[in-house]
Amino acid sequence: MTGISRKWFFEVISIISIVIFIVSALLVVIISRSYYRTVETTLNTNASDLLSSYFSLYGNDSSENFAQGGREFIENFTGSDIMEAWVIDSEGKVILSSSGFEIEQSDMPDYNEALRSDSGRAIWTGRTSTGERIMSETTLISSGSGVAGAVRFMISLKYIDSQIISIIIITAVVSLAFLALIIFVSSRFYVKTIVRPVRNVCSIAERIAGGDLDARVEQYNDDDEIGMLCEKINDMATELESADKMKNDFISTVSHELRTPLTAIKGWGETLIQIGETDPATSKRGMEVILDETGRLNEMVEELLDFSRMSNGRMSLNIEKIDVLAELDETVFAFRERAAREGIEISYNVPPVPVPADADASRIKQVFVNILDNAIKYTHQGGRITVKAELERPKTLRIIFTDNGKGIAPDDLPKVKEKFFKADSTVRGSGIGLAVVDEIMKLHKGDFTIDSILGEGTTVTLTLPVDEIPEEEVAISEQQ
Repeated sequence: MTGISRKWFFEVISIISIVIFIVSALLVVIISRSYYRTVETTLNTNASDLLSSYFSLYGNDSSENFAQGGREFIENFTGSDIMEAWVIDSEGKVILSSSGFEIEQSDMPDYNEALRSDSGRAIWTGRTSTGERIMSETTLISSGSGVAGAVRFMISLKYIDSQIISIIIITAVVSLAFLALIIFVSSRFYVKTIVRPVRNVCSIAERIAGGDLDARVEQYNDDDEIGMLCEKINDMATELESADKMKNDFISTVSHELRTPLTAIKGWGETLIQIGETDPATSKRGMEVILDETGRLNEMVEELLDFSRMSNGRMSLNIEKIDVLAELDETVFAFRERAAREGIEISYNVPPVPVPADADASRIKQVFVNILDNAIKYTHQGGRITVKAELERPKTLRIIFTDNGKGIAPDDLPKVKEKFFKADSTVRGSGIGLAVVDEIMKLHKGDFTIDSILGEGTTVTLTLPVDEIPEEEVAISEQQ
């Protein structure tokens, strides 16, 4: 017995054992008290009924008449099969016994207690001088001048104690048998429903940790925490497998993306060395290519750094008061030339008013850059990209980017914000641009949504909290 089985046994079974012991002990105590209460009731009944019948006439008579009443009582005593009765004189001596034997004088605690009691009656449980356990009750017989004597009833507890011992033994045996049954049944159930699945989960987890991402926990049909754990382990394995595939795709893509500009830089560098200063036009063209490709490399490095910061939760913002539309204007202006070279038209329509907000200017601009870069990459020559901004009362700016490019398949749409995911592996890029956009918008308490129809185009909507715009400026923007 190891691990969770030992813990279960020593904790759960010990609690069950304690509960069974307490219940058994209470049962024995209740039965014992019931037996002793029956004996006490028997003594009280005899003391009340028999004494009132034989000694009520001797209350004011002499001790001789009391002794005569005692003899009549003993001669007519019918309870000798279950108890013994003594008649005690006024001096505390036993003068008559229902057993017929001479009584050796001994301590009578109940008689002494009855003398001190206002009721003239007392009961006692204990052992006699011979060691026998008894329950006795003494009732005083009063006379006009005081106490004429007393009658003491005694019942042996030997039989009752043996019955109680038998009950204790039977209760102990039944309790142990019940506990053994619980341990047997629950152990089989516990091992089947908990230990085996947990061991299976541990085995599968070790295989997954060792790199076997195809490993799965066998189906567990019970709808409980173990079933949920098995399901989550399988989900985790699926996610890890997907993440591993995306990682491999990412490494392949980044390697390809790095190789292309590096090849161009190396090739033009070698060309420039060979031609020297003999061909200024070619040298200028080569330097332009080197600068462009260096810029691409710099963008890729920045994306990778942003991904690292985002993964570690260390992406920070430099918050200041900015004009969001001014940053958008600069970004659109920078992309118009590139779009024109690729035969793509950019339509731009925003309110002619400043839109101040507390934000990080470089990060907001990075959002616009990533979205426009994606739109151009996935839009064919002759396509169109529309950028539109709308002010919504009281403090919301909505920016909408719409293209008529390739669009995104319905199955891929929920994944486009995931790190490393690329809907089209033939298009250049690392696959983390939109994940960075999503993180930046969340840090600005904004919203970023994507709607797309495959083959028709994509719409990206950014919703950003801004400062409250005066009503007259909003009206002017709406008119235009």
